Amino acid sequence: MKSTQAGGGWISVEERARVLGIDPGTRIAGYAVVDFDRRGEATIVDAGVLRMTESASLPLRLRQLFDDVATVIAEHAPSHMALESVFSHAEFVRSAITLAHARGVVMLAAETRGVPIAELPPAEVKKAVTGSGRATKEQMQRAVMNQCGLATMPEPPDVADAIAIALCGGRRLRGLA
Repeated sequence: MKSTQAGGGWISVEERARVLGIDPGTRIAGYAVVDFDRRGEATIVDAGVLRMTESASLPLRLRQLFDDVATVIAEHAPSHMALESVFSHAEFVRSAITLAHARGVVMLAAETRGVPIAELPPAEVKKAVTGSGRATKEQMQRAVMNQCGLATMPEPPDVADAIAIALCGGRRLRGLA
């Protein structure tokens, strides 16, 4: 694998890649494992949610998130990870801080296992998948369903977001973004 950091992400000359997309959270986190062949065609290998114990303290939920992401990494051996960068409105600063904790734990799980990480702006992910940087959750779900040939919309929306993050990351990796 030849991969280098470039502009907050990575570029690669690999023929094939397995990208783990994560939509981090402290209560629920979406994940998606997507394979990209040498032509850049994407295949979903696995997707779902990691649920933290809601009644647990924040430190315990972060530990659970770390352990769960580490398990997904161990099970699927991704060559790269993609996750959204932090974005928040001024009235939701507390939510942004909590999300930053979750992102840090996810990044640590990848870093301790040598998985290169790309941070993608949310608007870039939305635009890459729907054509609009302001797409709604439902628009993201429909776009992922259509682009991936799924019979139904991914539920909950965190799964669709994780798939979209992996797709955008893989396209960036392949030089298609």
